Amino acid sequence: MQNRRVSQGILLVALGAALWGTDAIFRRGLAIELPATTLVFLEHLVLVAITAPVLWRARSELTRLNRVDWLAALVVGAGSSALATVMFTASFRYGDPTTPLLLQKVQPLVAVAAARLLLGERLVPRYAWFLLSGLAGAYLVAFSDPTTVSISALTPAMLAVGAAILWGLGTVLGRHLTSKLSFSTVTALRFAIALPALALVVGMGSADTGLLAIDGNDVLAVVLLALVPGLAALTLYYRGLRSTPASAATLAELSFPLSAIGLNYLVFGTAVSSTQWLGVALLAATITTMTWLSHRGKETAIGIRLDQPVLSKS
Repeated sequence: MQNRRVSQGILLVALGAALWGTDAIFRRGLAIELPATTLVFLEHLVLVAITAPVLWRARSELTRLNRVDWLAALVVGAGSSALATVMFTASFRYGDPTTPLLLQKVQPLVAVAAARLLLGERLVPRYAWFLLSGLAGAYLVAFSDPTTVSISALTPAMLAVGAAILWGLGTVLGRHLTSKLSFSTVTALRFAIALPALALVVGMGSADTGLLAIDGNDVLAVVLLALVPGLAALTLYYRGLRSTPASAATLAELSFPLSAIGLNYLVFGTAVSSTQWLGVALLAATITTMTWLSHRGKETAIGIRLDQPVLSKS
């Protein structure tokens, strides 16, 4: 039963991350028209309006959290949900093609290190095969020509690395929170903490928030952005994360570039090179193999051993 829960968890994490691939469909145009902080604030305003009843009904759950848990929730909400999304949105203004690469190649490394330090996940040599194949697949998917890679500017690169670090920490700390709260409560709490942080940033920013320029099409795009790559994706993600080691989840999240390239091809007509198709195949094989092996054996089947989490000792 435990093996099945882990394999189902990996699959749900991968499906949730795949929905993140729809993000560019809604965010690309909005990111050009609106300041990054305004767009992310509006996105979270919709999300909080929808999930507030969930958080209210789960208020008794929140009494289980200690100070360390609340600190983890603060990092997940204000850091991974608010600040990282602002960084990601801002990077669209630079048109930098390396951003998806940096986001997906740095995040697993951060998550693996944090999982070892905070959750007591010990990795055995077998895990290296999954890590290397996942990173290689993400690299091939990110670039149509993987032999000609350049960073066009320092700013988008730093934005991407900063977002990757925060999202990597969010994977690990979110995994910790799902051991104490239901996945729906973690999702709602993440948005609720992010919203006031974003309101503060918007209030401290420039006088031109871009709100007066929003039309009906923009409102629809913001709502869809909040519902599909936002609420639906994170609900699946946290449901799966509850039974998935963080080190495995961070590789399952590589389904994001896999779905992104497919949707860009279908929606925007973006050409897909032979090496990108190879990367798609490698990512799909990595995630499928992890799910299959975890279904047949324990976490050690995918190279992970679980000790007592450091956070649980606090």
